[in-house]
Amino acid sequence: MANTYTAIATVTVGAGGASTIEFTSIPATYTDLYVLLSLRDNRASTSGDNVKVTFNSDTSSVYSYRLLYGDGSSAGSASGSSEAQTRIQYASADNQTASTFGSLNMYVPNYTSSNAKSISSEGASENNATEAYMGLTAGLWNPATQAAITSIKFAPYNGTNWKQYSTATLYGIKNS
Repeated sequence: MANTYTAIATVTVGAGGASTIEFTSIPATYTDLYVLLSLRDNRASTSGDNVKVTFNSDTSSVYSYRLLYGDGSSAGSASGSSEAQTRIQYASADNQTASTFGSLNMYVPNYTSSNAKSISSEGASENNATEAYMGLTAGLWNPATQAAITSIKFAPYNGTNWKQYSTATLYGIKNS
């Protein structure tokens, strides 16, 4: 059977910025979730910025992640466990090329299951320079009480606000 994507909601940050982008009341009518993001934050850096992701407003230490990245001249990796959020990468930071946004996506399979929820993500900051970051992330949300994902929140990892025109679109995927 073919997978079908249905746009559930889109959030666009307005004038003045926003500390988070959040999807709430996610319906349990799909198999998987997919999010496309175009992000820029106010971090004063020439490198990209990671994105904090939390599910169902859960900030307890039940997240883990493993990420791989490159910056135009070298590669690296990082990991975390017992974290208060998982993370994906990369949003563009404020000192990167003006009016450019990082491009990211995040996939969450079986988001209504009674098991731990895994994520996969890829993204790249945009910068008209040698240094521009891109990376891959695998993450896990494993709370003591398993439940369907009903909300997803995205926040800058090092910055404090998303810049105006940052956008995110949530899609539901199901077999049809």
